[in-house]
Amino acid sequence: MPGFLFCSDPLRPNRPDPEFAEEAAAVREMGAGLALIDHDALLAGDAAGAVARVPRDSGPYWYRGWMVPVQRYAELGEALATRGARLLTDAAAYREAHELPGWYAVFEELTPRSVWHALTGTAPVPVDGAFWAALARPLGGGPGIVKDFVKSRKHEWHEACFVPELRDAERLGAVVARFAELQGDFLAGGMVVRAFERFVPNGEARAWWVDGVPVMVTAHPDTPGDRPDPELRRVGEAVRRLGCRLVTTDLALREDGAWRVVEVGDGQVSGFPAGTGARPLLEALRDAGA
Repeated sequence: MPGFLFCSDPLRPNRPDPEFAEEAAAVREMGAGLALIDHDALLAGDAAGAVARVPRDSGPYWYRGWMVPVQRYAELGEALATRGARLLTDAAAYREAHELPGWYAVFEELTPRSVWHALTGTAPVPVDGAFWAALARPLGGGPGIVKDFVKSRKHEWHEACFVPELRDAERLGAVVARFAELQGDFLAGGMVVRAFERFVPNGEARAWWVDGVPVMVTAHPDTPGDRPDPELRRVGEAVRRLGCRLVTTDLALREDGAWRVVEVGDGQVSGFPAGTGARPLLEALRDAGA
C-alpha cells in the first residue's frame, strides 16, 4: 500500500500543516502510511533536510502538499531515493502535468489557443512589447490573457492578466511586465499568452483523475458554492493520452455551451474547495497501488 507525504506545520514540525490536517487524519483512518516533509527547507534547496523525518525504506509515496517548482520537485525525488523511498509521480510526469507546455499539445483542441516563451536560468522576462506581439501573432487579433507556465494573476485582472487587444504591443508588453513584477521569484517556467474565451460566470469545475479515471468532480476552489456538472468524455480521452497518474483538469462552460479545459495540473499540488472532503481521492490513490 502506498503512503502519503504531507507538508509539516512550520511552527509544529511533528504535525501536518493545518491546511492538510484533515487529509492526514483521513489517511490515518484508512491505515495508510504517512510521513512529513519540510516544505520551507525544500524551497530553500535543502532537500535532504526536507525529508529528514521520512522513515528509511518506507516508500512509495503520493505527495499532497503545497506547490513545488519543478527543479525542487526533482530534488525531492532524489533525496527520497537516498532514504529508500520514492515518489509515485516522478519529476518528468510532474513537469508534464504541472506546466502548460507539458500538457498543451494533448489538450490543444479542448483549451484556448496558447503560445509561450520559456525562461532559462536567470534570464529576465523580455520587456519589449514588440517581442510579445510577435509571439502572440499566431493567435490573431482580439483579447487574450497572460500567465506563467503554472498560474495566472486573475485577481489583478486588468493590470496583470487581461489584454483587450493582442495586437496592441504596448499594452501587451505592459501586462507581461506587471505580471512578472508581481510574480517575482515565484514566476514558473516562462510566460504564456492565451486567446481569451468567454465563459459562463461561476461555471467552473475541477475534475480529479487517478490513472485516467475521474474519481471526483468538485467545485473550483475560487467558487466553492457551485456544483457544475461538466461533460468529461473527451477530457478523459486526453487525460489518458497524457499518461500522468494523478491529474486535475479545471473546466469552464463557454458561452456557446462547450466545456473547455482552462488548466491542467498535477493533482498532488491541487487544492480542494472549502467544505469538500478529500476521502474519495485518497481512497482511490491508496487502491491504485505502486
